[in-house]
This record gives sequence, C-alpha cells and structure tokens, in this order.
Amino acid sequence: MNRFGISVELEHIPVLDPEFMPLMRFNHAFLADAKKPVGIAVERADGQMASCHTFIHGTPEMAQADHYYIERLVKTILWMKGGFKIYVSGDEGTYEYLKSVYCAGGQQEFDWDYMANVFEHPFEIVLVDKIPEAKDAPKAIGGHLEGCRIGFDAGGSDRKVSAVIDGETVYSEEVVWFPKINADPDYHYDGIVAALKSAAEHMPKVDAVGVSSAGVFINNRTMNASLFLKVPKELYDKKVKDIYIRAIRDTFGDVPYCVINDGDVSALAGAMSLNDNSVLGIAMGTSEAVGYVDEEGRITGWLNELAFVPVDAQEGAMRDEWSGDIGCGVKYFSQDGVIKLAPRAGIELDESLSPAEKLKVVQKLMAEDDPRAAKVYESIGVYLGHTLAYYYELYGCRHVLLLGRVMSGKGGDLILDTAKKVLADEYPEVAGKMVPELPDEKFRRVGQSMAAASLPEIK
Repeated sequence: MNRFGISVELEHIPVLDPEFMPLMRFNHAFLADAKKPVGIAVERADGQMASCHTFIHGTPEMAQADHYYIERLVKTILWMKGGFKIYVSGDEGTYEYLKSVYCAGGQQEFDWDYMANVFEHPFEIVLVDKIPEAKDAPKAIGGHLEGCRIGFDAGGSDRKVSAVIDGETVYSEEVVWFPKINADPDYHYDGIVAALKSAAEHMPKVDAVGVSSAGVFINNRTMNASLFLKVPKELYDKKVKDIYIRAIRDTFGDVPYCVINDGDVSALAGAMSLNDNSVLGIAMGTSEAVGYVDEEGRITGWLNELAFVPVDAQEGAMRDEWSGDIGCGVKYFSQDGVIKLAPRAGIELDESLSPAEKLKVVQKLMAEDDPRAAKVYESIGVYLGHTLAYYYELYGCRHVLLLGRVMSGKGGDLILDTAKKVLADEYPEVAGKMVPELPDEKFRRVGQSMAAASLPEIK
C-alpha cells in the first residue's frame, strides 16, 4: 500500500479493512530517507512543554508527504499531551503550512478551537531558531488509603460513590442519572452533593474526597466534559468549571480533594491491582478513554485523549462526526469501530437502534459463534496490535489494561488474542516489553470509585 509516495508492507491486515495503514508504519517508512531536521514543541499549562526533534524531506516533490507527516505528528502531541502554542524550528515552509491548517476555517479548526478553550489561551504557532526543551510536571497522586475518604465516579449514565475507611470500602452506591441531556448545571451540582452526603453518612468524618470524571481537568477544574454537553457556555464558565470544587467545599469545608480524568483513575486502579506502575488503561466503550500512570506511579497531567490521536494513514479512513477528522482512534477502539465493521461482515444493523444496542447485536452473534461477528472482532484485534506498538512508542508502558464494553465476552478475548499475535509477529521488540491484558477480579474489587478515594493526600 502507498500514500504520498510512501510504501508500507504489512503481514497482518484487517480482513474487513484491507486498506488500513498503521500510522506508525507510515511514519517509519517516511523517516527512512527524510534528512532535513525540524523541531516541534507544544506548550501547555504552567509552562510545561512537549518537544520533538524529527526530519522531513524538504523537497518540492515530497512536500505533500512532509505536510501530512508533520500535521499528524502535531495532532498526536496535541491530543496526547495538550497545548495551545506550537513552536517550529528548521523549516519555514512547515511553519507556514501549520499556520494554514490550525486556524479559523482551516483543516484542523476543531483542534485549534478546542485547545484554545481548554487552556483558556489563544492558539498560536510561532517560528523560532531553536525549540524549547521538554518540561513535564507529573504528580505523585493516589494510592493513599489512610483516613475516612470518599471516592466519586461521574459517568454518563450513572454515578458511583464509595465511603472508604483506612482502605476498606464500608459503603458504595450506584445511582442512575442523566447528565448529558440536562442543560441546568444545578441538576449536576445537586446530584454530586447528594452522592457525597450519602457516602458521608456511613463514616464518622470526612478527611478527603477524590473525584473521577470523564473530561479534561486542569488544576481540578472542568475545562471540557461531555457530561455537561447541554449546558450553555455562559453557564458552563460560571457554574461548571469549578463544580466539583464547589460541591466538595460547600459540603465538607476545607478538606483535601482531587479531581482527575476517569481514564487516569482507571490506570491508577490498574496499577493498584497489579502492584506495579507504567500502566496504560484503554477503555473501549462509547469512545476510547485512556489514562496513564508513569514509571514512578505518577499522573502526568497530559490529556491522554487518544480517541483523537490518528492511528490510520489510509486516505479513505472513517471520519469522526464530532471532530471532523479521519483515521483517529475513536473509530477503531470503541463501539463505533464495531458498528463500522459489522455491515462489511454482512451483519445488517437496524438504524433505529442506539449505538449501544447495535453493539449488543454483534456481541450476541459473537456469543453464538457467528463467523461474521468473529471477523469484526478479529479486524479490531489487528487494528489494536498495530496501534499498541505505536502507543508503546509514545508512552513506553509496561502494562496495557483493556477495558470497556467492546472488550467484554468472547469478542474481547478474540481482540486480545489477535492483538498479541500481531505484536509477536510484527513487533517482537515491543511484545517482549509490554503486556496487554484484561482486568482481573482484583482490579474489579479495587474499582473506579475506590481508586478515586485514594487520590488526595492527607497532610
């Protein structure tokens, strides 16, 4: 297969998506004879910086390949780590091209606008002689079990809360709620407070509160979250950005608290259950939710929004309706991936069904050993094997925990087995260093809200 004059050969190809071109393999083939040095750095909150020294060809005949490679690289850094300011060194043409796509009306307008809003700073691209050096500020967070703690986990269809005393869960509850369809932020606030009070009733006191929630959080503030999808912007800024902070302080006063992305809490729960660090957690459900705990057991503060990180370089890759981009993880490692492939396998899905219901149809067929469903899950396993090698290149993680509805049942087992085979055959250097696995019973006992309770440190 060939794109922009760059050829890629694969041993394992998804049977239902034969044009799939793993982005990492495209990148490696591109760099094989790229000689012109280019520097890219991305600035994010509190002066943190992601830096990358790479190469392009720098010739007119390879300009299209150069532009594609650099733009996908920048997008990967933006959604992996976050940022609002791009520094470019080494090539003025690269700088001009990035300015033309990351702007109002440009090809990557969605990313440009999203990052500006999340970081509350205009998105900029600047040309420099030398890019700034990388700077991270990971935080040792979680794993604290002493005292009387509350862990709250805010999901799109239910909210969970646990009361934990010295590492033992003494009470937990799960309540159905409808945050995504409510425009009144007081609905969300009241639900959060009700959960906190419910847990507090089962302890003599409250020493700390930890919150796990879908969304992007910077310094405990809710910068973007699908839970508040219907809340108007003026109310969002006024009542949502500090909603968890207000709920905790209004209810318990000045107790230690911590609010982080649910993907990071999943990775933390995995690290606690494995009794090891360097864990990447990937939840394949409505979307692809990801979290990461580093070698030292710390939360990095990166976005880890791998749903919007490109994984497929083929020209005809499926488009994500929200971001408008193609070839990104959400269409490969979520229920969308199953729904995309099912018709190609000859499975007709009733369009009146919700995405979750369509997934259940394919899961039922898989439980009955339907060979069409097996092709769907096997193809996702091939996607995953190639992409896990890429994620290893990005994170260097020792463990990958595969979670979510798509990974349940026989389909999940087939995805995992296929991914392991792809890794062993095509990326043996990665297969020996990284273990992809499903969560065990110990992980399930730790639980999301239990891990959330361990987030704040009591000083």
